Amino acid sequence: MGSVGLLYVGAVLFMNALLLLGKVEGKAAAPINLFVGTLQVVTPTFLIMTADGDLRTIMGASGLYLFGFTYLYVGIGLLAGLDTTGVGWFSLFVAIAALVYAAYSAFTLQDYPFAVIWALWSFLWLLFFLVLGLKRAELTRYTGWVTLIEAWLTAVIPAFLLLTGLYTPSVAFAVALAVVCVVAFVALWLFARSSILREREPSHA
Repeated sequence: MGSVGLLYVGAVLFMNALLLLGKVEGKAAAPINLFVGTLQVVTPTFLIMTADGDLRTIMGASGLYLFGFTYLYVGIGLLAGLDTTGVGWFSLFVAIAALVYAAYSAFTLQDYPFAVIWALWSFLWLLFFLVLGLKRAELTRYTGWVTLIEAWLTAVIPAFLLLTGLYTPSVAFAVALAVVCVVAFVALWLFARSSILREREPSHA
């Protein structure tokens, strides 16, 4: 994924996290989804058209469509007031496909941090499926916080590392990223679960 495009993936994930957390109105978040969605569709189309049959380039570009279509779907849905089940079930497709890109990054490209990043995106889009596709409203805030963390750790920070020439596809970086995210997500889940259980407790007043 291009470093510039990755930076703006971070931007749209940041805004969508605030949307899930109730800090941004739906229609206010729609434009950034449309802007980045368009970028993530135009860019891979250009890359594939100029790839001259190079399978590695085509494979790398093809993954951008998963996110481009998601953001366009979200942006249009927010403006038109569409039911979320469509983008929710599409998110399940993205979650499954992202695992293939994770394996490709690890075993073909030996880019272990991006293998972890693709796996983290798979987890995030699975949460989108649960919240938007299956209407698991109790997971909305948890998904919002996971989205906020992933905006920075899987997009903005890697993008700046790539743009400044400081990125290294090392195992150590991959392990550190995985550990930080897993610990953060488990801690968030335990907190969210306790909050849900407290809300469900009958009132004795």
